[in-house]
Amino acid sequence: MFRDVDEQLETILRGTVDVVSKEELSKKLKTSQKENRPLRVKLGLDPTAPDIHIGNAIPIHKLHAFQSLGHTAILIIGDYTATVGDPSGVNKTRPMITYEKVLENASTYLSQAGKILDMKRTEVIYNSEWFKKMTFHEVIRLAAKMTVARMMERDDFTKRYNAGIPISVHEFIYPLMQGYDSIMVKSDVELGGTDQLFSLLVGRDLQRDAGVEPQVALTTPLLEGIDGNKKMSKSLGNYIGITESPTEMFGKAMSIPDNLMRKYFELATDLSIDDINQLLDVHTHPRAAKVALAKAIVQRYHTSNEAEAAAEEFDRIFKERELPDKIPDVEIPGSELTGGRIWIAKLIVLCGFAVTNSEARRLVQQGGVSINNDSIDDPTLNMEIKPDMILKVGKRRFARILLKNK
Repeated sequence: MFRDVDEQLETILRGTVDVVSKEELSKKLKTSQKENRPLRVKLGLDPTAPDIHIGNAIPIHKLHAFQSLGHTAILIIGDYTATVGDPSGVNKTRPMITYEKVLENASTYLSQAGKILDMKRTEVIYNSEWFKKMTFHEVIRLAAKMTVARMMERDDFTKRYNAGIPISVHEFIYPLMQGYDSIMVKSDVELGGTDQLFSLLVGRDLQRDAGVEPQVALTTPLLEGIDGNKKMSKSLGNYIGITESPTEMFGKAMSIPDNLMRKYFELATDLSIDDINQLLDVHTHPRAAKVALAKAIVQRYHTSNEAEAAAEEFDRIFKERELPDKIPDVEIPGSELTGGRIWIAKLIVLCGFAVTNSEARRLVQQGGVSINNDSIDDPTLNMEIKPDMILKVGKRRFARILLKNK
């Protein structure tokens, strides 16, 4: 038996941006309740990278919300759409990824999505199931359902065209493919980020053209990274990965700017709106709210005990100036030393805290490097390696330096 429609809407609409349309969604929920038939709710994921961060996870959690209300979760693994490349939110043509790489990434996506969804009750479908069977004639017929003028309504295409930035023809195919997925899985609702709205609406058009009741398009916000500037992205290093350790997740969450705390609370935690309002009350100290936020983010992907332990570890390292319980040992070959000494930038690279000597030099110049809690500010320093020497880079990276003589 399904819950009251108004109660379902309250859960579904939390943290959403676009709903096309709310009236249609309400009608579908009422029909679902009357016929005791779950809605088919679709989310497409293109496995173009191996890991999911908490920004990627927002629509997955929304899919789980529908699932918890008794509806059918449909997870489309876009093994064919991923090779085309989603043009949403980019100012240039995405590089085409190999099919082998897509399949490799897909396996990790599913295991990570399983941290959020009940995979036993989730329909997992690869869209190659239908696209690999399509003839070229069928592709042409699909392309004929969209005009260039309609495609240019897409904001990112218009901006690129006006700026003289090339748009490849295959990019026009992407929203048609995504829309065709909706026909094939008979979706009642499709989820996506705000940058996906155009493609979700194309799905409605194609369903209507096929004589099918169009899906409701529902979008969730894009989450800024912990730097507070650009959208969360692994390539920018401003992300929190859902498979990271509790300690790493907590430490990163403590870097979230104060002005983004409410957004993170609403989109990246399971706390109720009442609890969030209480935590963000003007009488609550911002640091106390930040700690609660970091705990809630960790607990979503780990356990409450691990969240508490991560908070204690954070205090021990940053508040009490103590070292973490576990510090990895890094052996430095004696061959890397000259006269028993080593250049600080080279040491940082050998520990894996920087890729190049230039990057390591910048870390030193920025004041982010210390040895045994003594700050290092000279990027040209040649230093002696002493027993149990602790190198710290940034706020959370530690290494115990050992000399390997053989």
